[in-house]
Amino acid sequence: MPVELRVPKVGESITEVQVGDWLKQEGELAGRDEPVVVIETDKATVELPAPVRGRVTRVLKRKGERAEVGEVIGFMEEGAGAAAGDAAGAPVAGAAPAAAGAGAGTGTARVMPAARQALADHGLRSEQVEGTGPRGHVTKADVLRAAARQEDAPAGAGAASGPVGAAAGGSGSGPAGTTGGGPGGRSDPAAIEKTAVSKVASPAGGNAPAIDGCGTRHEETVPMTFLRQRVAVRLKQAQNTAALTTTFNEIDMTGVMGLRQKHQEAFQKRYGVKLGFMSFFVKAAVDALKTAPEMNAKIDGTNIVYRQYCDIGVAVGGGRGLVVPVLRNAERMSFAEVEKAIADFGKRAQQNTLKLEELQGGTFTISNGGIYGSLLSTPIVNPPQSGILGMHAIQDRPVARDGQVVIRPMMYVALTYDHRMVDGREAVTFLRRIKEAIEEPARLLIEV
Repeated sequence: MPVELRVPKVGESITEVQVGDWLKQEGELAGRDEPVVVIETDKATVELPAPVRGRVTRVLKRKGERAEVGEVIGFMEEGAGAAAGDAAGAPVAGAAPAAAGAGAGTGTARVMPAARQALADHGLRSEQVEGTGPRGHVTKADVLRAAARQEDAPAGAGAASGPVGAAAGGSGSGPAGTTGGGPGGRSDPAAIEKTAVSKVASPAGGNAPAIDGCGTRHEETVPMTFLRQRVAVRLKQAQNTAALTTTFNEIDMTGVMGLRQKHQEAFQKRYGVKLGFMSFFVKAAVDALKTAPEMNAKIDGTNIVYRQYCDIGVAVGGGRGLVVPVLRNAERMSFAEVEKAIADFGKRAQQNTLKLEELQGGTFTISNGGIYGSLLSTPIVNPPQSGILGMHAIQDRPVARDGQVVIRPMMYVALTYDHRMVDGREAVTFLRRIKEAIEEPARLLIEV
């Protein structure tokens, strides 16, 4: 008897979702509670588990199509042979051994459709590529990254066993980071694609130049994810409705860097997480929000809502793009609690396992473009918030100190704010408070 696969309820205000990757195709077996299809909303990604042990018999909604909550998107047939992942542990005939973990690089790893073409184009096998997609799936970016690394490898290195793999991301927290600050972070898939394609041999024996960025003139059209659609709508909404302006300052990072270096080993040994820059900026922002409560408020019609708490959103890069999980009641959190929470957010953002409630709300946002080397930017406020702080790369620059020119590690910071809510005086005062707290971090402890 056919068993329906229905879109689950994924949030109180969500009535429509987008169907993501089908982890089990028509005719494939699935164990009970084994993920069958990915469901995407504008905030989070969830996996729909198999309600029974059996075989997927029909897919009604393909990847990229929309469906309403409660709508049937496919069918399964219960008891259609021994399913993979069944408690009995019996392998499916002809199946390769299961991977030891996500992205283990075995032949059983799932390969996205675009990745299959990329594998063929670059002469790679799926077991040579470490998957970084949902549940270890191999994506096109993974293939291009592996191809680029193989091209850069010395002659004969290609015979080595094991996955080519993806470079590990640097530590950092920000637009697409994990925890910390300064340059670093994961490689940009677009840049990887350009690099990989530029190394393809030119036609006609090298007489004609290779076509930059698309040597095979291949185009791929994919549906825009709900997350990207939501980001586009909200950012444009901010520009259309808020009176946004940005003020800048620069911070001498000598004090914080010295403090981190002095206490890093003891901090990491005690708390099991590195002491990054982000915890200092979160604590400094909480302190500054107390002095400029307008920055922590929002406009509600003709009213102003002042929040007596600090829910700080921290922009991090996820598998589907930029997400902003929220540190609830950041004013009550210690440095270690902030660092642990951000590290957890960064890890789960890459795995697309952040919960919907963790991405909602927020009274102020911090974004760190420095992990990509950004020197200066003007971040856009996330409505209905009234401000966002942008961190940038740390660079050694000559500065004047006591009449002398000295070299110091400096960071530009940018504060974008809604001028309808915040006046220039409050905005400049807020940013100077951030600067003072970071340059003299002891002030964060004695609250002066």
